[in-house]
Amino acid sequence: MEIYINDQPQVFEPGASVQQIVDAWAGEKQKGIAVAINNTVVPRANWKDHLLQDHDRILLIKATQGG
Repeated sequence: MEIYINDQPQVFEPGASVQQIVDAWAGEKQKGIAVAINNTVVPRANWKDHLLQDHDRILLIKATQGG
């Protein structure tokens, strides 16, 4: 299936979860990451259970320090 991560097309197996996408994108450094699917925030507690659909638009944001 094709999904869009931060407006970039990516291909994943059907039935991939948000957790699998975050694992692929951030590896082990997942602290401070927020996820929105089709403009709706997905809480971290739901990442393993939220399955993605073809053409979903995913916004991944990593908080950084600075001012």
